[in-house]
Amino acid sequence: MQKTIKRIAITGPESTGKSRLAKELADYYQTVWVSEYAREYLNKLNRPYNYNDILEIAKKQLENENQLLAKANRFIFCDTDFTVTKIWCNFKYNKCHKWIEEQFDTHKYDHYLLCNIDLPWEYDPQRENATERKELFEIYLTTLKTANYPFSIINGEGSLRILNAREFIDNSFVSK
Repeated sequence: MQKTIKRIAITGPESTGKSRLAKELADYYQTVWVSEYAREYLNKLNRPYNYNDILEIAKKQLENENQLLAKANRFIFCDTDFTVTKIWCNFKYNKCHKWIEEQFDTHKYDHYLLCNIDLPWEYDPQRENATERKELFEIYLTTLKTANYPFSIINGEGSLRILNAREFIDNSFVSK
């Protein structure tokens, strides 16, 4: 009998606590999480990234997710998804790779946790949209609604954010 794993995408603008949320949810539910490959990729890049780099990042992100799926227990928490790479391409370059668009349409998650912008911005040399967070959040919200994907907005600072996400997961998946 094959185990059923719920794929949970943690998505949203920069500096909204996605990585922490993915890690802490995975710890709590005793499963694995897929780290954001973009950070690793960009740290190794000895030049400014370009449009084609986002495609490479998206492909490796999916590969990492598929590899970790075998180790998952009930859930796999994905720190980023095709919503991120789709919006990143469109926002930065006003176009998106066909492959990313296709993956966004076909590689669906059981639920998306959309991290709100209610956390203070934290500087990071890889972050570039400190003043566009509200605009980007609205783009994420519209993108998920238009695609008719199941999502919840996750609010709260620190442990409250984690508790809000856990409450949603428990009510939606654990108690059923």
